[in-house]
Order: sequence, then structure tokens, then C-alpha cells
Amino acid sequence: MRLTTLCAFLLLAHIGFADQVTLKNGDRLSGSIQKNDGKHLTFKSELAGVVTIPWDAVTAVLAPQLHIGLKDGKTVVGAVTTAPDSGKLEITTKESGVVTADKDAVQFMRSTDEEVAYQKEVERYRRPRLIDLWAGSLDLGYATSQGNARTSNLNVGAAANRTTRHDKVAVYYTSIFASSKTSGVKATTANAKRGGIAYNRDVGQKWFAFGSLDFDSDQFQSLDVRIVPAGGLGGHLIKTEATVFNLQAGAALNREVFATGLKRTSGEALLGQEFTRKFSKSTLLQERLVFYPSLTEAGDYRMNFDASFATILRRWLSWQLTVSDRLLSNPVPGRKKNDVLLTTGLRITFAR
Repeated sequence: MRLTTLCAFLLLAHIGFADQVTLKNGDRLSGSIQKNDGKHLTFKSELAGVVTIPWDAVTAVLAPQLHIGLKDGKTVVGAVTTAPDSGKLEITTKESGVVTADKDAVQFMRSTDEEVAYQKEVERYRRPRLIDLWAGSLDLGYATSQGNARTSNLNVGAAANRTTRHDKVAVYYTSIFASSKTSGVKATTANAKRGGIAYNRDVGQKWFAFGSLDFDSDQFQSLDVRIVPAGGLGGHLIKTEATVFNLQAGAALNREVFATGLKRTSGEALLGQEFTRKFSKSTLLQERLVFYPSLTEAGDYRMNFDASFATILRRWLSWQLTVSDRLLSNPVPGRKKNDVLLTTGLRITFAR
């Protein structure tokens, strides 16, 4: 063992095996190194608490044991010191003896506790339980007026996604209900519900198979219920951390029951696209458009359009604007072809 390393261990023994970092300005912090992502080092000290330090501002590291990943793919575990002459890190390992590495070659650095937590998270992604990896949101909006006319408007939306390395489950629901009371007469002015569940399974880097089940109900389109199972293939045209753009093609079965007594079932083709864009860490746009030309009745078709724009106010709280459009080419007599829901309000997010 080199003399500098021996002196470092003697110093560690003197300070009670605490980690130490020395900064470019000469400051020295004593406590425990939590982790390092190659750009920032997270350090916990008794006086300053948890602090984040730019990695390039650190000139020396002293620790009895750290897990260090190098950019060449090697991971080493051991006591860490910094050579005063070269500034290189010297990691004393049980398996390979002293490993020397440039400070810029560090890809990550973790304490034993952080490494245990990291490995648990990796294992959770490798073999997730059905209740793991869910992320979602709950949208709420309410408006009312009191006086000569009493009105109320309530909109509720919910969405949840479970994404793994190979598949994705998505569930959604949105509804709007509005009523008014004038001169003692109460009337419902809006009452619509939309929801569904979808499953995507990757069959390659660019392709995926999908299946879905959607439902609709709209009092003012005289639609008691619409149930649509569908399936097909899709492709990832763009798939980056900031942008996802998918195309889908397949087939669907449309079962509709109307308040007029009309019931009809039709086969449909399915052509769709999905777009997600993260403009920043706090702003997200999601959009989906699906076109259903009828295979049973030539010239008939449906179109579903859903878009949501959200900006984060707090870590768990956002403001959202949501548009949901359902176009039906052959509504029952006396009803319009198009129904649009426009809602806005607060969004509560969660993740597991």
C-alpha cells in the first residue's frame, strides 16, 4: 500500500471513519457521501445537512467504502482516497488491490445504503409486481353560480399508466355533469362519461401489439353506452425521453345502445396516432387521434380525439386543460354528429 493511502486510512481512523470531501476553495466537509451521478455529489454533514456539490468543484475524496462505477464499465468497491500529486482517485478493493482512476472517469458513486436501495429499484423494474410502477393523475374541476339562476358544473378525470421495459398498461376516465335551476325548474345540461383500458406489448424495438377496450355514454347524444374492443399493431416513429410519436392500425367491434331503443353492432377498421411532448420538466402535452371507418356500412365512421396540456405547480399538483371530442357520422335523428368536452382545473399526480 502506498504511503499516501496509509496516511489517509490513519486520518479516517482519527476522525471516526467519516467521509471527507475537499473543495477547490479549500473548504473541507466531514460527514457521509450519499451518491454521485458524475455531475453532482450529494453529501450529508451534521452541520450543513444534505448538500449538493458540483463534482468538478471537488478536489479530494476520503471515504472508508464506496461503490464506484467507471465510464469503462468497471464497478469497484472499496476505500477511496485522492493522490495528492496527481489528483487521481485510489480505490483499495479486496479483489483487485488498489485501482487508480481519473476523477472525470467516475460515472457514479454510491454509499452502501444507496447501493442497496439502487439494486432494489433495479430488481423492481426487472421483475415488477402488478401493483408496482404505476403513475397517474386525478383531475378535478367545479363551477357554480347562485342567484336568479343556480348552475353547477363538475368535471372529473383520472388516468393511470404502468410502464415496464417491454409493455404498458393505460387506464383513463373522464366525465362532465352540469345542471341548472331557473324559476324552480331544474334541468341537466351536460352528462357524458368516457373511459377505457389499453395494453401495449413490444414485439421489437420499433413495433408493438396493442389491445384496448373503450366505453362512452352521452345523455345528449341519446347514447346509453358504446363498448368498443379493439386490437392491432403499432410502430414507434419517434421514441425519446422528450418526444413519443406512435402510429397504430387494427380493427375494432363497435356495440352501441341508444335511449331511442336503437341497438347496432358494426365492424370497424382502426387508424390512429399518439403524440407526447415534454416541453420542459414542468410542461407536458399528450394527444391521441383515432379514426374508425366502418367495415359494415360504407361511408359511416367515428373519430375520437383526446388532448391534455398540463403544467406543474408543485411536485404533486398541476394545472390542466383537457379536450375530448367524439365525432359520429350517423347519430340518431335529431342529434348532432359532434360532442366536445372541454375541462380545466387542478391535477393531482401520484406514482408508485
